[in-house]
Amino acid sequence: MAVLGSIIKGIIELADTVISEEDAVKSQHKVLKHLLEKARETQFGKDHNFEEILNTDAFEKAFATNVPYFDYNSLNEKYWSKLHQGEEDVTWSGNPIYYALSSGTTGKTSKRIPVTEDMLEAIRKTGIKQVSALANFDLPADFFEKTIMMLGSSTNLKERDGHFEGEISGISASNIPFWFRGYYKPGTEIAQIDDWDERVQKIAEEAKNWDIGALSGIPSWMELMMKKVIEHNNVKNIHEVWPNLQVYTTGGVAFGPYEKSFNALLDHPITIIDTYLASEGFLAYQERPETTSMKLVVDNGIYFEFVPLKPEYIKEDGSLVANAPSITIADVQEDVEYVLLISTVSGAWRYLIGDTIKFTDVARHEIVITGRTKFFLNVVGSQLSVNKMNDAIKVVEDEFNMEIPEFTITATKINNEYHHHWYIGTPKVNVSNEEIANLLDSTLKSANKNYSVARSKALKGVKVTTIKLEAFHAWSEHNKKKGGQVKMERVMGEEKFKNWEEFVKQFKG
Repeated sequence: MAVLGSIIKGIIELADTVISEEDAVKSQHKVLKHLLEKARETQFGKDHNFEEILNTDAFEKAFATNVPYFDYNSLNEKYWSKLHQGEEDVTWSGNPIYYALSSGTTGKTSKRIPVTEDMLEAIRKTGIKQVSALANFDLPADFFEKTIMMLGSSTNLKERDGHFEGEISGISASNIPFWFRGYYKPGTEIAQIDDWDERVQKIAEEAKNWDIGALSGIPSWMELMMKKVIEHNNVKNIHEVWPNLQVYTTGGVAFGPYEKSFNALLDHPITIIDTYLASEGFLAYQERPETTSMKLVVDNGIYFEFVPLKPEYIKEDGSLVANAPSITIADVQEDVEYVLLISTVSGAWRYLIGDTIKFTDVARHEIVITGRTKFFLNVVGSQLSVNKMNDAIKVVEDEFNMEIPEFTITATKINNEYHHHWYIGTPKVNVSNEEIANLLDSTLKSANKNYSVARSKALKGVKVTTIKLEAFHAWSEHNKKKGGQVKMERVMGEEKFKNWEEFVKQFKG
């Protein structure tokens, strides 16, 4: 009998029943008040009248009136760049000891996003909330005695000008509490290896010695790791190496496109739990098994605002127009897509994180990520979001019995007329590119009124090119590096798409 596991499970279940949750609107009110009070003496707080805002009755409204929207480029140019020159109290009190390096999707230039001690504490608290939520899932007691494989970026953080830099997964893993280290794999030594291929090789060599119960990481890189473990150990599936594997905590990108290829590496289905951990904070996690939606963390260092996703509010580079209206969590509606804004204990203010979401349950403040503002394809009025693309790909997978974990798309001119050109990464092609294109086209016409209208006017056709899946991984490596937080861009601009096509032509994998 798993005595220790039973005790741990009992503690988690007790904690889950004891913790009472405050109303989301009241929680967000408290969070914003704390943020304003903590930052009112900073450069940003003085520039934007935080003291006056706090003295108003409706300070949420005053905050939205006094503080403009920022994306990384605008906030970094005006404020965060001062931190690298040694200035303190810029957008948050003090000077952060960590910076999360992130280019979001593949890109050669990394953003350097401040990660304060307050943010690390917030991430830890949300991590505990997520662990407590495991009580809602039907997991046996012995699961709580197994180890968890956290596949992120290297924990070998680089020291620079008195602080440390790395991807958020590496920063989080390097700050794992002492009591959790016995449950954490691949362990400190392997996690510090910078080279992705070398790190994964070491994991494959040690895999048989570990009793893994759960996996955590971005789907594309998790699949590559599992394939390496399977190949190295000469087995048919991952359960032959880790028979007690029962849970996969995913995040970073939508899991849907990877579901088929991921499940193909298993002997039997496991519990999939979604999370929303970004370089800017731990925003949401899946709390219950009845849904794949995630619960926004409304009481822990992040204040949320929402801008309705409409083409007239989005600039070509994915940023917001200055007069785009925002609302608070008090006024959101279900099944409406919003651009997400956050203000945080790391000194991000009305910050465009780049994701679009919709609420599936307002009372529980549960959301799903629907796409990226930069991946909102509207060149000819088609108004395609990533979730619509993912849904269409799922139809193709089911209809033609294919696995399509990766794809990218652009609007490009063919014979001087606009077409949507899809590149699809798949290990096996059963049908022609024309058949796939026709099914994508008909599916999107049925699911998206704007797309259907565009197809009757300026959008003249759909083209599909199927390629080896490895080309997508090689593109990521070519542009940045393997593993960690690196994600494939679902939508490309015309110029980048030309580089992509040239890369694919030369790819010999």
